[in-house]
Amino acid sequence: MMETKLNSVNHLRIALVGDYSSQIEAHRAIPAALDLAVPAGNFKIVTEFVETESISEPGKQKLAAFDAIWCVPGSPYRNMDGALTAIGFARENEIPFLGTCGGFQHALVEYARNVLGISEADHVESNPDAKMPLISPLSCSLVGRSGEIWLKEGTRAKSAYGTEKITENFHCNYGLNPDFSSLLATGDLKVSGVDEQGAVRIVELTNHPFFVATLFQPELSALSGSKHPLILEFVHSATNFRAMRKAQSAAQNKA
Repeated sequence: MMETKLNSVNHLRIALVGDYSSQIEAHRAIPAALDLAVPAGNFKIVTEFVETESISEPGKQKLAAFDAIWCVPGSPYRNMDGALTAIGFARENEIPFLGTCGGFQHALVEYARNVLGISEADHVESNPDAKMPLISPLSCSLVGRSGEIWLKEGTRAKSAYGTEKITENFHCNYGLNPDFSSLLATGDLKVSGVDEQGAVRIVELTNHPFFVATLFQPELSALSGSKHPLILEFVHSATNFRAMRKAQSAAQNKA
């Protein structure tokens, strides 16, 4: 992966969509994980928690000020619609997006509702009476557990890791309901990683510069001071996105 410098603008702005709590380990780990992904001396990453209650459909344009969006763990969110709006904004505007744990779950709901047109797709944690429980309790809790994941050939995830089998850390009780996994058999949102039983653990959009969601929490790698390949790719995509917007702005100013 080539290093990208930001020249006169020496920072990236990354929105952390979620409801911050100092009690959530992932919330403390994410800024450190992003800092580890920055090539030495190149630039600084500025993170900002964007609370889900502050995000509305009419006001979503404020997210355009960021170079990337990360939908973070910590569901149920105080405003599920706010999280879905942010995910949809990143998807529609090709803003680099990473969703982990709760972010993974809600990325699937957003895609089902707004791309596949399944308005009843829902998350059982937020709506126990969901008519279509797209996200449902796991058959076995993954809180505080690690697990092996097999990566599919030709995916961004496989390219980032450079191997076909990985081990990652989880902290979740909910995942994609296997009854609805066939929804990902066609379309642009593809499964890129599964566990030994074939349960979906990573998805990515094929028609987007960087849109990856994982049920596991790659940010926890920062607790041991390790750089994570997916986060490296996420930051790299954010630098490219910022550079592209800067070039477009400069061209418009000359016109």
